[in-house]
Amino acid sequence: MKYEGRIFRPPSEAYSLIVQATIGCSHNNCDFCDMYKEKSFRVREFQDVLDDLSAARKHSGAARRIFIADGDALILKTQDWLLLLEHIGEIFPECERVSCYASPRSILQKSSDELKLLHKNGLNMVYMGLESGSDEVLLSVNKGACAQEIVEAGVKVKDAGIKLSVTAISGLGGKALWQEHAVKTAKALSQMKPHYIGLLSLMLERDTPLYERFAQGAFESLTPMEIAAETLLMLSNLDSEGSVFRSNHASNYLMLGGNLNRELEDMKQLLKDAIDGKVGYKDERMRRL
Repeated sequence: MKYEGRIFRPPSEAYSLIVQATIGCSHNNCDFCDMYKEKSFRVREFQDVLDDLSAARKHSGAARRIFIADGDALILKTQDWLLLLEHIGEIFPECERVSCYASPRSILQKSSDELKLLHKNGLNMVYMGLESGSDEVLLSVNKGACAQEIVEAGVKVKDAGIKLSVTAISGLGGKALWQEHAVKTAKALSQMKPHYIGLLSLMLERDTPLYERFAQGAFESLTPMEIAAETLLMLSNLDSEGSVFRSNHASNYLMLGGNLNRELEDMKQLLKDAIDGKVGYKDERMRRL
């Protein structure tokens, strides 16, 4: 089995079998992201995907978790997804979870009945990027969807019985919009109440439009302490009972984690301690993806 280009997966899929059903990202225009810039989006030949699964079984054996890549695999036709899930069930009967990245657009393009059918046949989880609940921030980074569309997509996934994992990015609004970014991101997450919330911290990647704006002085990034203050404001406005919250990505200056809302106050206290200088931040050199 061969992969095309760089492969990306969520941290929780570290031990999963990864199979590319699509190449690249269907949007691939977010100003902060360089993940799939070397690829042109396309759907792979379906037989090649099935052959990869069969080869993985032959050479690697059992797989309890399978992640279908690349950046927006849910965009596959529903009929193709059903055949893919059927194939997985046949050759990996021990598989406990099949998951993929999904864009708001690919979710909204599928009917509720289609999503429920995919869940019934073995699609267990999708990962979706909110990035920000602020339409001004989303527009400024060319996300390609407004906050309400992203919330609608998230709720649609949950209503279909599929577990929803949503990411947001600390610092994405810069110094100009940090308060709006924090409050409105909390509002969007509170509306969706995802099963899992992952909070990353912005890393300015070279050869991206956002980095160019930063280099020209048009975008001011936040310091670690300002990121902590922004995160505290977000958590102070967040009501997502039952969600598992994680801010333990390589990009994060502070490691946070807990179950909402039960451990919310503990996480807020850690942030307060960091702002007061009682807790140290990760060295910038250790923030590597």
